[in-house]
Amino acid sequence: MPKENNGLVVAILIGREGSTGYPGKNIAPINGRPMLEYPLEVARKAPSVDRIFVSTDSERIKSIGRDFGAEIIDRPDYLCTKEALGEDAYVHAWSVIREKAEKSGETVNLLILLMANSPTVSIASIEEGVSVLDENPEYDSAVTVSCYNMWSPLRARRINTEGLLEPFVPFETFGDPKTLNCDRDSQGDAWFADMGVSIVRPNNLEHLEDGMLPQKWMGQKIYPLRQTGGLDVDYEWQMPQAEYWVRTFGETNDG
Repeated sequence: MPKENNGLVVAILIGREGSTGYPGKNIAPINGRPMLEYPLEVARKAPSVDRIFVSTDSERIKSIGRDFGAEIIDRPDYLCTKEALGEDAYVHAWSVIREKAEKSGETVNLLILLMANSPTVSIASIEEGVSVLDENPEYDSAVTVSCYNMWSPLRARRINTEGLLEPFVPFETFGDPKTLNCDRDSQGDAWFADMGVSIVRPNNLEHLEDGMLPQKWMGQKIYPLRQTGGLDVDYEWQMPQAEYWVRTFGETNDG
């Protein structure tokens, strides 16, 4: 089915050189391939995606990006620190892309936001999200989510000033504490944005302050693209889950 001529769909992948939690995570091998190749390959194969950009300070990531046909955006030093937020890297990348588009007389309709350390994205999720946003102009974004009832807010704890555990969220938030129980499903399904992909309107990045925490680039009206076991890898111990996901749900390189 041919695409409607309502503007470009542009993918932006971000990934920086430094990482303290898991050094080198963006190019860590998953089933024999650097991690960031998976989201890049999906973007390259997705019928809806017109162009791919990679924002990074890493020469290795730039090289891999070019192998997948991506255009490179040099990520400024101030966006390459441990404290720098991904949302600001996306905003910077969009400003570069917008300038290029204006000079060439092109219009960008949607942005596919990807992360180098998140291989858990599929062509199907991108195509569903683009279709949903085209059909529902009142939606701000479509994002992949995974159900993690074992991490329900009811189960979250913090260590208080006495060094003891206490509820992270007051139990009264969930109703009468006397009716609560320890079953992981007792509060219904707990869906988490798993960082596989966020499909957003450019306006979201131009008015980031209006978005919902914690990922403000998603805006306010967010459509869930449901999947299983998605995640962004921040620590080495998460690698087996990412490897399982790629083997089970991912698209492999068929040359």
